[in-house]
Amino acid sequence: MSKARIACLVSGGGTNLGALIKAQQKGILTSGEIKLVISSKADAYALVRAENAGIKTAVAVKKDLGSQEAFEARLKKLLKENDIDLIILAGFMTILSADFTRDFPDRIINVHPALIPSFCGKGAYGLKVHEMALEYGVKVTGATVHFVNEIPDGGKIIMQKAVAIKDDDTPETLQKRVMRLAEWKILPLAAEKVSAEIISKK
Repeated sequence: MSKARIACLVSGGGTNLGALIKAQQKGILTSGEIKLVISSKADAYALVRAENAGIKTAVAVKKDLGSQEAFEARLKKLLKENDIDLIILAGFMTILSADFTRDFPDRIINVHPALIPSFCGKGAYGLKVHEMALEYGVKVTGATVHFVNEIPDGGKIIMQKAVAIKDDDTPETLQKRVMRLAEWKILPLAAEKVSAEIISKK
């Protein structure tokens, strides 16, 4: 097995996906290859990014499928059909059930826009995380890549990177800086690390 087969799960613009694609093109991500992008929204721009990079895409919309069970069954079918080794949640806005995560131990990774265990858990996502950090008054935040288990943001930490908070930061400026300086740097590095481990175990 030369490369781990990666699926990225997305919901929006796909900036993290973009960072992973770039890392693949630059030779930073070499032990794994993105083979599939699944979006939980039919109109997500992330699908365009994937298509432009020649990556296979699929859509699984929970509302259309009728239930969490049907949604996760569709995800599992797509992952199995494409022989996926590693799942990367790249701005994926749907919580996965314990039943789902249990089927993929140490095979699902996520990037969270804070230094876990700060500003994480249920309800802490997107801009809200940066609002929480600013409200609390911390001087340093960052991003964390972690394995996904049944507890939101509760899996083992793979990598973290700190980012300084400026006095005049808004949630929006902070979000952009954390993405640029932390998320887009450590997500590809963590993907490479986990992919290399998967290959060595096979």
